[in-house]
Amino acid sequence: MLMGGGVRRGSRISAQDCQRPTFQATWDLPSRPAVMMLPDAAKYHFPWEVNLESFPERKTLRTFGRLHSYDLVSSKAILTAQHNSVHHISVCTKFVEPFQAQLGSVYLVLGETELWNGEEVVLKARVFTCVEGINLPLLEKAILEQRKYFQERQKQLKGSNS
Repeated sequence: MLMGGGVRRGSRISAQDCQRPTFQATWDLPSRPAVMMLPDAAKYHFPWEVNLESFPERKTLRTFGRLHSYDLVSSKAILTAQHNSVHHISVCTKFVEPFQAQLGSVYLVLGETELWNGEEVVLKARVFTCVEGINLPLLEKAILEQRKYFQERQKQLKGSNS
């Protein structure tokens, strides 16, 4: 009786029988630009940097803060951060609900800025992660180091293009 590969049951199989057939195929792929236009990666921003003047609408950013309040009905959370004074960030949580809000815990947020009522910058959260226990001074130091690295890399790129 022949099995799927044309080999009789009980017969010996040689190494040549196990080789896969090779073939070359050519496809006519649509031409694509060499560089695809992707949105910029979200950079970390300190909560005290998030304000109406610095961030236009639809700018993607990452930030952090302690969950001060959360209103499930209006899908709005308020994050706070201490830096010379208390800073507040409004976060729309419509796209990340339901979640278990832990007031007083530290959260990382990734989202887009949006202008509400023509005067308030609100971060529409795409990612809203509780990171309770994180070392905030170390996070701030890491953000500064990342910025320094990106600035040095940008200088090197500009130098090599000139």
